[in-house]
Amino acid sequence: MSVTQLLFWFLSFLAIGGALMVVISRNPVHSILFLIITFFAISGHYILLNAQFLAIVNIIVYAGAIMVLFLFVVMLMNLNADTEPPHKSKYLLYGGTIAGASLMLVLVAAIKQSSGTIEFKTGNIGLINTLGKTLFTDYVFPFEISSVLFLSAMIGAVVISKKEA
Repeated sequence: MSVTQLLFWFLSFLAIGGALMVVISRNPVHSILFLIITFFAISGHYILLNAQFLAIVNIIVYAGAIMVLFLFVVMLMNLNADTEPPHKSKYLLYGGTIAGASLMLVLVAAIKQSSGTIEFKTGNIGLINTLGKTLFTDYVFPFEISSVLFLSAMIGAVVISKKEA
């Protein structure tokens, strides 16, 4: 077994374990921290697939910005066991069982149809250099249009949030 395959399996178990702990953990802050671990494991998979740009964007945007936002929201909500309403609906149990069984059926079908071999991508299709050349040569006009749209959205957010004087 090569080093890349060992790394793939380690990252896979880390991602699946982190995702399970997000669901199993009762503390919302711990769930968010496990979700950050899952995002880092997925970024490792992106690096193995030779997609460094996606890995860095995943770490910066999801593990960095969005998870910090989730963490602040959860901490500001001040979730206590005293204020939490009791969950005694049997419909939640039935719905969760049906959703879990459906997911298990899809996973079994996907594993049954897979060939069992792992193919790692090589080449330069996911590299930042190739992405930058393509973005600024073939797609420069749509890139500039999207930047103008983002700029107008930021200006609109500032105007909306500005207090009336």
